[in-house]
Amino acid sequence: MRQVFLDTETTGLDPNQGQINNRQLSENQFHMYVNPERDIDAAAQEVHGITLEFLKDKSFFKDIAEDFLSFIRGSELIIHNAPFDIGFLNMELGRMGLSNVEDHIEKVTDSLVMARELRPGQRNNLDALCRTYKVDNSLWINIHR
Repeated sequence: MRQVFLDTETTGLDPNQGQINNRQLSENQFHMYVNPERDIDAAAQEVHGITLEFLKDKSFFKDIAEDFLSFIRGSELIIHNAPFDIGFLNMELGRMGLSNVEDHIEKVTDSLVMARELRPGQRNNLDALCRTYKVDNSLWINIHR
């Protein structure tokens, strides 16, 4: 089954992960900055460094939604804190009269749930997991922070 690693926490989809086919990283990726059509909270901007000024000339979600759905169609989505991301995506799709993400994919795997099962009582955010499992996230940090 094709697996797509998804992150939408105000920074878009992770350009370094893309999708996995038979547990092998593919070159197929979907990365978009999207104009949020609203102000960005100062606290959120502090975390990711993305400004409304930077996003003002980017596409609206409605303009990329069909391409996004085509990209994820039939896959397993792997998302850290899946209810957060799926909730926002479904809200945007609903505003457009489109069906929920779950109607386009095979299943959702929440990596935060997995991490909590493997590491109970420990910090399980992505930075902590990268440190623990020696995953180099410096490229991601340099691009998005």
